[in-house]
Amino acid sequence: MTDNNQEKTQVAIIGGGLTGLVTAFWLSKEGVDATIIEKGGNAGGVIGTGNENGFTWESGPNTGIVSHPEVAELFDELGGMCEMETADKRAKKRLIWKNGSWHPLPAGVIEAVRTPLFTTGDKLRILFEPFRKKGNDPFETLEGMVKRRLGQSFLDYAVDPFISGIYAGDPSYLIPKYALPKLYALEQEYGSFIGGAVRKMLKKKDAREKKVTKEVFSVSGGLANLTGTLELQAKNTRILTNVSELTVTPFNNGYFLQGEKDNREVAIKSRFVVSTAGPYEFDNLFPFFGRSELALLNSLEYARVIQVIMGFREWKGMDLNAFGGLVPSREKRDILGVLFPSSFLKNRAPEGGALLSVFLGGYRRPDIFSLSDDEITGIAIKETKDMLGLGNHSPELLKLYRYRHAIPQYGKDSKERLEAIGRLHSSFPGLVLAGNIHEGIGMSDRIRQGKRIAAHIIKAL
Repeated sequence: MTDNNQEKTQVAIIGGGLTGLVTAFWLSKEGVDATIIEKGGNAGGVIGTGNENGFTWESGPNTGIVSHPEVAELFDELGGMCEMETADKRAKKRLIWKNGSWHPLPAGVIEAVRTPLFTTGDKLRILFEPFRKKGNDPFETLEGMVKRRLGQSFLDYAVDPFISGIYAGDPSYLIPKYALPKLYALEQEYGSFIGGAVRKMLKKKDAREKKVTKEVFSVSGGLANLTGTLELQAKNTRILTNVSELTVTPFNNGYFLQGEKDNREVAIKSRFVVSTAGPYEFDNLFPFFGRSELALLNSLEYARVIQVIMGFREWKGMDLNAFGGLVPSREKRDILGVLFPSSFLKNRAPEGGALLSVFLGGYRRPDIFSLSDDEITGIAIKETKDMLGLGNHSPELLKLYRYRHAIPQYGKDSKERLEAIGRLHSSFPGLVLAGNIHEGIGMSDRIRQGKRIAAHIIKAL
């Protein structure tokens, strides 16, 4: 702190999650100093790894996908300090629940024709998918797009459970242009999902594009090793935790940030402010925002999700030779799905045991979020016993985590919200609104966004 109790920093980063840590890491590589301001007790955001009695589990995201080259570039830069762990080949197999049993989600056209998941009529439709006209409505829902191109059963038993697993969302609400831009681009650029995927696969890639392997990844020992390593390697970064009542005010070609930590005032002057906070915090955080912009940003809907971790020292259920199982909404079960981390990641359960990650709630079942912990764990145990053939075998490890603002839902209001973000960036130079309010919801998206923000700031200095 300076004599007048004010600290100066080049970049103030609000939020110490993955986006903030990646931004600070790349800034530090260029000698730019930053201060991360975190309301929680430690950096890392929702990423957390637990260890107990031979089990290792994630209390936030379980895995990511190498869908952007920035992911590979980050791990290359971290070298041996933090090792990416790519999932076992079993992670390629996804199970879908239908009529009381699990079926593999088809990985290609031939499997799609043979599977009992889809109707005969829709199997025939897939053969003609490359010849259908592309859509011309940028605000078409995912439900509308899939029914138009592939049919109802593909929506019910492929896309619906997939969306439950990724967004905990509803295909009738999500807009592909914003929620699944790569899928939207396949139709718009190539006129077809299947034809576009084939042409992209055959397209010659440069060295950087080849880094996008689409592999499922974690980190050796757990994802907390990634955030912990980033925290240590952001050499020019100070991290302030347990900061409350934070507000930001434009001030002399920069910003003044004021909050409270340990009953003492925190006062920081900064040229740049990077916010990874959710829009539900913007009223108090950015009192200088206009009411219309705040309303557009606050319109962002979130899925509420509960995660129940179960550990079994001796597994007596069905073969877990898969990434996990997803449950279509039309099956009327009380879970969204279950991951099998010990099947495709190393050292997640004792030998002969199993680790499960069960998800409940989501955009279409907000009622489950209001249940008590005992009621929720009871549902999770009952469903997994029934669906995974466990009989009366109960878990030795049981943990529950709630996420009120788990996953943003990119609906029809996304265009107006993105325009509002653009106007705020133009009106307040040096302010960057980041996080999953735009540019994707996955860890890969956060890593890409953090590196891009750092490059933007370095160029502006």
